[in-house]
Amino acid sequence: MSKRYIVIMAGGNGERFWPQSRHDRPKHLLPIAGGTSMLAQTLARLGTVVPPENIRIITRRDQCSAVLEACPTLKPAQVTGEPVGRDTAAAVALATLLIGREDPDASLALLPADALIHDADGFRKTLTAAFAVAEDRAGDNLVTIGIPPVSPATGYGYIHRGAPAGPAHGHAVFQVRRFVEKPDAATAQTYLESGGYFWNAGMFVWKVTAIRRAFEKHEPEVWNGILALGARLDAGERLDVAMDAVYPALKKISIDYAVLEKADNVLCLPAAFDWDDAGEWSALARHEEKDASGNVRLGETSVLDAGNNIIVSSDGHLIAALGVEDLIIVHTADATLVCPKHRAQEIKKLVRQIAERNDGARFV
Repeated sequence: MSKRYIVIMAGGNGERFWPQSRHDRPKHLLPIAGGTSMLAQTLARLGTVVPPENIRIITRRDQCSAVLEACPTLKPAQVTGEPVGRDTAAAVALATLLIGREDPDASLALLPADALIHDADGFRKTLTAAFAVAEDRAGDNLVTIGIPPVSPATGYGYIHRGAPAGPAHGHAVFQVRRFVEKPDAATAQTYLESGGYFWNAGMFVWKVTAIRRAFEKHEPEVWNGILALGARLDAGERLDVAMDAVYPALKKISIDYAVLEKADNVLCLPAAFDWDDAGEWSALARHEEKDASGNVRLGETSVLDAGNNIIVSSDGHLIAALGVEDLIIVHTADATLVCPKHRAQEIKKLVRQIAERNDGARFV
């Protein structure tokens, strides 16, 4: 277990949770569902899967202090801040380099910072099994944890499973035939009905040696940039200085596109736990109590003849809703959102439009 590490990727902005989620206080630092931040919940969920000193967070540099505040058990050395975002391939390559310098024979899991999971015990058992599968077969497996779909969701990528490669370590294991981008509604329905697809939750486990070989084969441009960063560290340069010199020039690409969609040694473990990406305000309806009319109401609210709304007041301001249905209404100290629930995915587009205003930066 001492050779196992967990890296939590906390670099996103969570724009679809605007106006609560902002550049300096994104979704993973907010208590979207539950009494603590999403990141703190993710950290607590890990239990003893790895030693606490073997947990790392990769975030934006300007969020490092907020991450340490949200997770007081972490030490500053466990939090690495990227000077600029370069998507998940760069973050994974960076984690591979840094952990490989500590232990070249290590295994590491990459986890998102903001998933909602209630069955922590099932999560830990699945993650432990994923580590074991990644360490099998001379440690050459690239393992992803797939979520059995419960609806024809169009907001997630999918994993098309191939032939069984297990069971192993008490869990079913499948070869991965392909990764599929977010489908339209009709295609998602066929995926659900076929029983041959999983949701891609962005949870991966592999040995340092295996992912390094995969980068060398499938995405040498990103890997060579990270190796240049390593050379600067070998020469005695501080990590932040080395990252400032190297990171902005790194190719911006996801780990899915860079490596996983090209590799032929990817295995999938079906998750034995509940999971929700909680990627937009509508997700609150799945996790918060509703009133008799189906409204989720957080903070100061009053409703009359209103149903199936999500109403959130975060600063004591009273939101009164009369005769409306299926709306998202969120009020903060400096911004108010009113949006049909079925258009929640478009909030990200709205936020980018606001950012383009002359005074837009202060609202995002």
